[in-house]
Amino acid sequence: MSAGVYGLAAGFAAGSVPFAWLLHKAATGRDLRGEGSGNPGATNLRRVSGTAWGVAGLVLDAGKGAAAVALAGQLAGEAASVPAAVGAVLGHMYTPWLSGRGGKGVAPAAGAFAVLAPAATAVAGAAFALVVIATRYVSLGSVVAAATLPLAVMLVGPGGSHAAACAAIGLLIAWRHRENFARMRAGTEPRVGRGGGR
Repeated sequence: MSAGVYGLAAGFAAGSVPFAWLLHKAATGRDLRGEGSGNPGATNLRRVSGTAWGVAGLVLDAGKGAAAVALAGQLAGEAASVPAAVGAVLGHMYTPWLSGRGGKGVAPAAGAFAVLAPAATAVAGAAFALVVIATRYVSLGSVVAAATLPLAVMLVGPGGSHAAACAAIGLLIAWRHRENFARMRAGTEPRVGRGGGR
């Protein structure tokens, strides 16, 4: 098995663990997909169960992206690291544990690229914060951050395959937020402070 295939497979396996869903199930016995926005991710967990649970889900989801990259790189070399990041996001989005109905990939992408491109990820994080402060839309901040990351990777490094992977992930994240865009146009998208979620 090539390093790239190994990284993709290992990343997918790590990313597929639906931590936010598991936390909500353990705490309440209920399926997070049937509550709030229906998204089994950390933002919806915060919306439904409170900030502490949401932060826990966010840390675990980001952590699995970071762990996938770090472990793949350690076990199979640097060539496995970027594929592991892509795999972690795909595993989160299309987790087989929830019949392919996973989250939107923002947290594991942030965790993975915090390892691969920390300076660029900090720039994307700042873009996220600015948009959320200005609009109170977490979804819009997430998509802007995902669009900013490949540009930041090209400008501050490391460029190359990292930027290409960021661009592909950014497109996936934007696609996964298409319902949020529709709600924004309709004026029905929740905002932070008003039950904001994804």
